Amino acid sequence: MDLNQQAIEAMRAITISREYGSGGGEIAARLARKLDWQLLDHAVIEQTARELEVYETEVEKHDEEYVESTLSRIQNRIQQFVPTAATSVGEPSNFSSPPPATDTRAYQDTMRQIITAAANTGHVVIVGRGGQVLLADERDVLHIRVVAPLELRVAYVARREGLDLDAARRRVQAKDRARTRYMKTQYHSQHEDPHLYDLEINSAVLDLDSAVDLICLAVERKASRLSVPAEELGPAAGLTAYPGKAADFRAPGQSSG
Repeated sequence: MDLNQQAIEAMRAITISREYGSGGGEIAARLARKLDWQLLDHAVIEQTARELEVYETEVEKHDEEYVESTLSRIQNRIQQFVPTAATSVGEPSNFSSPPPATDTRAYQDTMRQIITAAANTGHVVIVGRGGQVLLADERDVLHIRVVAPLELRVAYVARREGLDLDAARRRVQAKDRARTRYMKTQYHSQHEDPHLYDLEINSAVLDLDSAVDLICLAVERKASRLSVPAEELGPAAGLTAYPGKAADFRAPGQSSG
């Protein structure tokens, strides 16, 4: 598939939201390779936070100088793009457990700062962590959702992680609950909300490389619309009124005469 690289260069980021076991992480990794963009997956985000030593004392967390220096370090780390932390998507990580409750707010703030810094650096594929909400208003960011039927996701996890079907099902369901809870508590959003995305892909039938091709086409097409004024966007753009009266539906209470 030939890409219009000049158009794509105008885009800063692609966010990938995915149901666990849908192949979304693998799609993101293949997409980053195809575009020659950086991949920011959950493993890189968490290791970046740990390498930045974000779990400081309460005093340090609220110290203005500490906050400013942390932001600077995040930006620099994103620009270097954590070459030592580029764990492949889907591989088990060796990270320690999540931060204690007293550190949760600072941890989540750092996650947001890392994602925002990555988008500002540009040409990055961002996997999860609410990127579709954080960057929702950025026209030069493409938002993708990857889904698949439950049974196929269970089969994917069983194969990739070496689990029996019952264990795989429990893992998928636990991950689904955790991601739903994360979006509700951190962003007051539902990740199933279709309005958060430019494109939703069902990997039930499409192979992963075809999904990558569709995303590449979408990012190219969205890039081509960046210069269009906001008031000229939308499904009505370029369309005229219907040639006759709409006769296939009636408003409630409207007579047929």
